[in-house]
Amino acid sequence: MRPFLLPAILLACLAGTFARAQAESGGYVGSDSCTGCHEAETAAWERSHHAAAWTEASAENIRADFGGTSFDLGAMHAAFGIAADGTRQVTVTELDGSVTQYDVQSVVGIEPLQQYLLETGEGRRQSFDVVWDTEAGRWFHLYPDQSLAPADALHWSGPYKNWDGRCAVCHATDFAANYDPATRSYAATQSEIGVGCEACHGPGQAHLDWARDWETTQEPMPAAGGFPNDPSAPGAFMDTCGGCHSRREAYQDSSPLPGTPYHDAYNLAQLRPGLYWPDGQIRDEVYVLGSFLQSKMHEKGVTCTNCHDAHSGERLTEDNSLCTQCHSPAGNPDFPSLPLQVFDAPEHHHHPEGSPGAQCRACHMPEQVYMGNDARADHSFRVPRPDLSAETGAPDACTACHDDRSPAWAADILEDWFPDSTHRGPHFGQILARGTADPAAAAGDLALLARSEEPGIVRATALWMLGQGGGQAAADAVAGLLQDPDPMVRAAAVDAQRGASAQAQAERLAGLLDDPSRNVRIAAAKAMLALPVARFPDAIAQDLRRAQGDWQAAMQARLGFPETHLQIGGMALTMRNFPAALQAFGEVTDLDPQHVDAWVMQARLAAALEGPEAARHVLDRAVSANPGDLALAGMLSQLDGTGPRLTPPPQ
Repeated sequence: MRPFLLPAILLACLAGTFARAQAESGGYVGSDSCTGCHEAETAAWERSHHAAAWTEASAENIRADFGGTSFDLGAMHAAFGIAADGTRQVTVTELDGSVTQYDVQSVVGIEPLQQYLLETGEGRRQSFDVVWDTEAGRWFHLYPDQSLAPADALHWSGPYKNWDGRCAVCHATDFAANYDPATRSYAATQSEIGVGCEACHGPGQAHLDWARDWETTQEPMPAAGGFPNDPSAPGAFMDTCGGCHSRREAYQDSSPLPGTPYHDAYNLAQLRPGLYWPDGQIRDEVYVLGSFLQSKMHEKGVTCTNCHDAHSGERLTEDNSLCTQCHSPAGNPDFPSLPLQVFDAPEHHHHPEGSPGAQCRACHMPEQVYMGNDARADHSFRVPRPDLSAETGAPDACTACHDDRSPAWAADILEDWFPDSTHRGPHFGQILARGTADPAAAAGDLALLARSEEPGIVRATALWMLGQGGGQAAADAVAGLLQDPDPMVRAAAVDAQRGASAQAQAERLAGLLDDPSRNVRIAAAKAMLALPVARFPDAIAQDLRRAQGDWQAAMQARLGFPETHLQIGGMALTMRNFPAALQAFGEVTDLDPQHVDAWVMQARLAAALEGPEAARHVLDRAVSANPGDLALAGMLSQLDGTGPRLTPPPQ
């Protein structure tokens, strides 16, 4: 075992001996401290979805009808009532026949749906899947195709629906989850529930002190008002807004200090299959940032507050004037590259004035419905490309409305309307579609895409695909991107080096172990762990220890997640620490009994370490949790001698 590595991370994580990360709450004063001086901003914020992101379970905050209503999904029955003291309650009859009454602990959101948190035990707040449609005035289930028993990890009471681990950090100010692996519970803290002033500006004590003393001192306002973050600064939107308005992996279990560089706090999801369509359109619930980073508007310096009020979150206008503040014959001097022409007219949009199709966002920001009734717009501001649908499988804005027509029909219409369009050339989606199907066959084009002038998130996705099967030539071709200015590209370029020789990887990646971005350091640490190198020079070994410390802290922050222990198990296998790997995969299935891959790894490890009977014991438990699973049944047949011999993991 390499002496510079820290194998103790595995056992310490699994035993829960790490000190839990704590939010630095010093200096937070609460939004109520801001209202006296900032009346207009307060009035705007009070009507915002930020203020209502998480509220107490009071009658005035709850919009749902708890007066004897109910909801059924298969054999699951939820009855909603009000106790004598006014407490809202939910009585749930589960598929296994158990009946439990819960008090509503707190309230999430305000419209178009409202969700309720139920506490299933001390330190276990869970997001109930039956929610209230505030527009239709009815109950509905977020996952109507899932009728699950409490033993299923995807049940509303399971680890994937835990509020403090999965959701709360973006619904609170100065939040810390404080997970305890020993009890598998949380002791969460926050300065304020809801997204308050300090969630964006940072702790306000210094600003409050300056304001209190100003009449005496007459000192000028310090930079950013004395706050650690200035959300209005150029480029600050990604760090201020992006953390919550993105699909990402967090590196700590608490709210980053506002203003923390995004890639020091998070690993942004790329345009991977299942999350996005190959052309970059939203598919799964990816929120906004990943889309906006693809846009020409982002490239030209447009930010959130060009379209949204900073304090209410509302659009500045609700009609096309929001777009024509820039896209018009008058233009906007802040964005001088814009073409000065008429867009808000039938000669451009080719729809009747005032009709839904005449709205700019109908074509350039098509919506996708998430959480049952919440329509969210794609923020990549793309030009519709129905001509690509056959290659990418992606939807298009035209046939989303004209659902009785085909993409080919829409492509012909657009060619007739815009015969001289420059938007019908090659598109990165064509390459990503081929890369999704066969990264090795598309390696040359993926390498070209990674070195192109496309947005960083597109190039990073191409690099990740190269890492799935690009080979030595592709790794060599993109090695220069390890020094790219974009930290997302640098981190993904690490993935692309998998096809290079171990020596080349070691030489190329060593310099990234002290990269300014935590995201890049962690990517390099993961890659270096897998290299068959007995010992590194002292300077590199020190950088590697520090980078692995970043990785260790990131895993520590997510010990309540089954997927974290899957990662720990893989790390233990790499280090040939098979007992630690067995323990990690065991924690995966304790948290998520339906995780078949983790059961398979446990059985293989048990067979190698303890013999066939130990493997049989694992498989009996696995089959009990996953009856009818073919992979598990096949492993049992191996033990019974009716199938191929059960083999241990690779060594």
